[in-house]
Amino acid sequence: MFPFLLVVHAIVAAVLVTVILMQRSEGGGLGMGGSPSGLMSARGAADFLTRATAVLASVFVALSILLAVLAASRQSAAIDTSLARSRAPAPASNAPIVGPGALPAAAPNVADPAAPPANGQVPLGQ
Repeated sequence: MFPFLLVVHAIVAAVLVTVILMQRSEGGGLGMGGSPSGLMSARGAADFLTRATAVLASVFVALSILLAVLAASRQSAAIDTSLARSRAPAPASNAPIVGPGALPAAAPNVADPAAPPANGQVPLGQ
């Protein structure tokens, strides 16, 4: 039911855009002025495209609310993993990292045993 309503919703949206684009421009939106007998006259209100726009807009809003309620009430126990990234296994903590971007290992500081190592890490025991 949900996919069917989603397709109907897309069709209503496409028809609504088409009906809106088919209407005659009133000219007031771009500052060009419009005739006072435009939208609010009896002839303008009874126009087919104006009524079709109102009906399609109402159907679009109603379908949007219905689809939102249906989407919120859908319960699914399965987790969709179709977009999950596959991760490479992490290297062991004591294994050296070898590759084109690997930095060379720092030589141990033999001159002063109390000085911190050259890589900036402080041993946990001190």
